[in-house]
Amino acid sequence: MQHLDWPFFDDRHRELAASLDAWCADHLRVAHAADVDTQCRALVAQLGAAGWLHHAVAGEGEAIDTRAICLIRETLARHDGLADFAFAMQGLGSGAISLQGTPEQRARYLPRVARGEALAAFALSEPEAGSDVAAMQCRAVAEGDDYVLDGEKTWISNGGIADFYVLFARTGEAPGARGISAFIVDAGLPGFEIAERIDVIAPHPLARLRFTGCRVPRRQMLGTPGEGFKVAMRTLDVFRTSVAAAALGFARRALQEGLAQAKARPMFGARLADLPLTQAKLADMACTVDSSALLVYRAAWLRDQGRTVTKEAAMAKLMATEGAQRVIDAAVQLFGGRGVRRGEVVESLYREIRALRIYEGASEVQQLIIGRELMR
Repeated sequence: MQHLDWPFFDDRHRELAASLDAWCADHLRVAHAADVDTQCRALVAQLGAAGWLHHAVAGEGEAIDTRAICLIRETLARHDGLADFAFAMQGLGSGAISLQGTPEQRARYLPRVARGEALAAFALSEPEAGSDVAAMQCRAVAEGDDYVLDGEKTWISNGGIADFYVLFARTGEAPGARGISAFIVDAGLPGFEIAERIDVIAPHPLARLRFTGCRVPRRQMLGTPGEGFKVAMRTLDVFRTSVAAAALGFARRALQEGLAQAKARPMFGARLADLPLTQAKLADMACTVDSSALLVYRAAWLRDQGRTVTKEAAMAKLMATEGAQRVIDAAVQLFGGRGVRRGEVVESLYREIRALRIYEGASEVQQLIIGRELMR
């Protein structure tokens, strides 16, 4: 944890990281239950009871501490990928309420999220509108005191177990991204159904949502009509950097596991670690981890100074997720056949990291964002 000495952090960040690391060592040792929904709910409750979820939300007048969120995600990911997922979705799912909600909306939802009593979700992607948000088809039509939702959302994390969803739908004030609005949609509303549960390589709660004449009160809109795209981008600017931090946590664990294996494994009358090829591989892994960390915490620090970090967050997300994939693959290689055996830490990391290169903006989208920002 030598990176905590870097000037990006205050003493409170160092104390936070040390406290959470000790808490994780004591509380995240139990193997996951076969029912991932049950385990995810339990982790949210556990994180809430311990006070960690407070850092994922911000009430009225409070600022979101990006560095704290990133340190928490890095630490949780290093210990347990599902615990990181549980924390992250509480933050992402409620982030738009923290940033744009009315006092009444904040009071109704954020304390319950922070206590781990309500599960949050962020519903942006659709079957034909993932990276291209402007292609969104889900519609919200104003009728009296309500908006009526029709359409689908997919790849929604916490889908099927969330108590509420921050959902984005086309309200038509303008073409493209300018005609999208944001709503808080409570689970269980008439016309709202879980159309499909989605099983992926690293078990997480995911679902496809369907809305058929689902009435949502106007008071549930976040911000003003037509500003939903801005709300989504502001939210993602915070949590995109934290995705990079989670990837960094996975990479650090892979380096730790790979180094321990190389030191312990006999090879050609010596140790695997004594071979020059192994040392070169470990050197590349270490350089990738540290370079990713510098980009992650530069972006987090800049945002906490009030700076716009669209380019910096995209750089961090691109380099940390792609780099973690390489580091974890190298760790699997150091383990040989054991590396692909289910139940090994590096095998679990290999499944965990793959989705991070896609969600909250695929690597190719991050390249487009960086290129666009450079051309400004």
